[in-house]
Amino acid sequence: MDSESTATTCYRHPAVECHVRCTRCERYICPDCMRTAPVGHQCPECVREGARSVRRARTIAGGRISTTPVVTYVLFALNVLAYLAELVRPELVDRFAMVGSRLVAPDGTPLTGDGVFLSSGPLRVEGVAGGEWERMLTGAFLHQSPFEGTFGLLHITMNMIVLWQLGRVVELMLGRARFAVLYLLSALGGSVLELVLADPWQASVGASGAVFGVGAAYYVLHRRLGAEMGRVNRFMAGLLLWLVVSAWFTSWQGHLGGLLVGGALALAYAYAPRDGRRAAVQAGAGAALVVLLAVTAAVKVSELTGGSVPL
Repeated sequence: MDSESTATTCYRHPAVECHVRCTRCERYICPDCMRTAPVGHQCPECVREGARSVRRARTIAGGRISTTPVVTYVLFALNVLAYLAELVRPELVDRFAMVGSRLVAPDGTPLTGDGVFLSSGPLRVEGVAGGEWERMLTGAFLHQSPFEGTFGLLHITMNMIVLWQLGRVVELMLGRARFAVLYLLSALGGSVLELVLADPWQASVGASGAVFGVGAAYYVLHRRLGAEMGRVNRFMAGLLLWLVVSAWFTSWQGHLGGLLVGGALALAYAYAPRDGRRAAVQAGAGAALVVLLAVTAAVKVSELTGGSVPL
């Protein structure tokens, strides 16, 4: 006696008869639901589940892989825009440059040196010691006017060339978020060392501290990858030589501070354990640097103000 065979239908489209099974869950699927797999076909649900389980590629520091160095482009644009703004309004440099502490006359004229000044009104303190903490970061986005200083237009040109060349490489090696943190902390590191070691009344501007931090990261990351170090070593030697030469006519304190902070953070990024602790170790290193810089700055400001720290 012949038995009538039971027709099989798609589990997603019960009205459609089919004879192909998903190679993963073995449910019947119609042609509309078939997704090509390495072996046979899979249903849409199994394809989605498989995609979730695939481990995404990461940078050497654990960041997300990207092909466009967006942060570098943004930082480059911010520096250029700030430079154009200060050309139109030169007073922006005086207001946002990195200054530790200086006296200002009622008419806004900065008073420097150890002489005696006669004033028709009370003097005020400006700079970081006057509570203008933002100067420690804003100064890193300003540069010398083309009509002033030793370098003039060459100041921003050199910094932007190095940022463009190295920033794009380091950002793709670290990931966008980690690179942004490294750049900003390097800038702060340069400002803090200026605050501690340089003349507090002397104004300074420039992205050099941040750029030196990026340069240090460039060296550390290539060494971590085991890359051919000939070219990298030559670059680092040139960077250190410039640090020494620049001591005669620029803020070497800012250069050195950025180099040290950028190098330290890059070491934490590159050599953190490659497991579930990596992000915590990297974040902890960044937080420790922030605390160190904040405490160092607060202690110096307390010395400049005679014991108080303005907020």
